Amino acid sequence: MATTAEPVTRLVEELSKLPGIGPKSAQRLAYHILRSPNKEAHDLAEAILSLKEKIHLCSICFNITDRDECSICQDEGRDHSKICVVERPSDIPPLEHTSKYNGVYHVLHGAINPSRGIDTEVLKIKELMIRLSSDEVKEVILATNPNLEGETTAMYLRRLISPLDIHISRLARGLPFGADLEYADDVTLGQSIEERRDF
Repeated sequence: MATTAEPVTRLVEELSKLPGIGPKSAQRLAYHILRSPNKEAHDLAEAILSLKEKIHLCSICFNITDRDECSICQDEGRDHSKICVVERPSDIPPLEHTSKYNGVYHVLHGAINPSRGIDTEVLKIKELMIRLSSDEVKEVILATNPNLEGETTAMYLRRLISPLDIHISRLARGLPFGADLEYADDVTLGQSIEERRDF
């Protein structure tokens, strides 16, 4: 016989699906929400719905935004001659937090991984190549994750970009193999940008 009310059980199950949230954390969160004033619970629910309804991809770099172009692409103070290529939108905030990079980005939305059905057609590679046809771009920084899929993707992109006479660099090796950019500390990530190497 169930000892927990069905709405609580359902919320715990849904919260458990979030990355980094185990069953115990999900249960704590569910009971916290239950104890919170109704307004706080409604605000949380509205924020989640708003996120899903209003966020879409930037028409230039494919970062997430609530406008046609993201604030980074619209910023004329940034160096648009440098494009940092990342796997996911979640890789951008840690790079921005280092304050070591003032260029723009391109989000691939994944890395080449045939075993999971992710090939070059699924990624935003064609869109990157269109951006690189502009004479404005002088450097591409390949900031894919330092794991097998990220390295495979970086090598593939290097082969495509090499004939274009654009400088190609890769984040320095301060990042451990197998790590994700979004979990790297600011100092390591900042050094990786500053000490990027030709690729």
